[in-house]
Amino acid sequence: MARKTEKDLARALTRVPESLPGHVAIIMDGNGRWARRRGLPRIAGHAAGRGVVRDIVIASSELGLKELTLYTFSMENWRRPRTEVSALMHLLDQTLKEQVEEMDLNNVTLRALGRLELLPKYARSRVDKSIERLSRNDGLKLNIALSYGGRTEILDAVRQIASRIEAGEIRAADIDEDLLRSFFYLPDLSDPDLLIRTSGELRISNFLIWQIAYSEIHVTDVLWPDFRRKHLYEAIDAYRKRDRRFGGVAAPASGGR
Repeated sequence: MARKTEKDLARALTRVPESLPGHVAIIMDGNGRWARRRGLPRIAGHAAGRGVVRDIVIASSELGLKELTLYTFSMENWRRPRTEVSALMHLLDQTLKEQVEEMDLNNVTLRALGRLELLPKYARSRVDKSIERLSRNDGLKLNIALSYGGRTEILDAVRQIASRIEAGEIRAADIDEDLLRSFFYLPDLSDPDLLIRTSGELRISNFLIWQIAYSEIHVTDVLWPDFRRKHLYEAIDAYRKRDRRFGGVAAPASGGR
């Protein structure tokens, strides 16, 4: 049986929009390996992945997804060589500068989550200006995780709650999941329905560890610079065939025992 083409998959997905995930999160991995296999510096892989981000954002918008969250730069990435970190920050600045107008035309809203105060001033300024530029849109919510770590997010939230308890503004008995979430970087960030990881690695790398508790996970061996719309469509098509029970059990078939 012939594999479905990109157009076939796109048509099939848009035909039943209620079956699509509302929120897709992606761990964009494999840039370094992509470059190494070509005898190129690591930053060349990151640069190649920039065009992929553009295409996947547009594809997600065209499909009608509500949210797309991209793991752009982790807290652990600060440990990389200073030259690579500097190059990544300049690449972030350049990417937003080049793509913000097209995102605006596609009605995309931009948000960022993480310890943004750690970003260089020029990169933080670019992020803030891009968010403001796109703030009046009401289409796809593009969330970029920058200087982000799932454990760090929870730790920062707990510290804020502890401070409020010390100030007498919150009682320990008031703490529940909703209160904890209200102190996250983006309190209204919905839980991802689908988490995609490229490059074949079987780990979540400290990404949205609270929010992905019941996310469906799709791993592909494709390196991020080689990731295309078809791979996104295939991941979503596979998601549609999953039976999501959220810890429960499937309802028995009609007439079953």
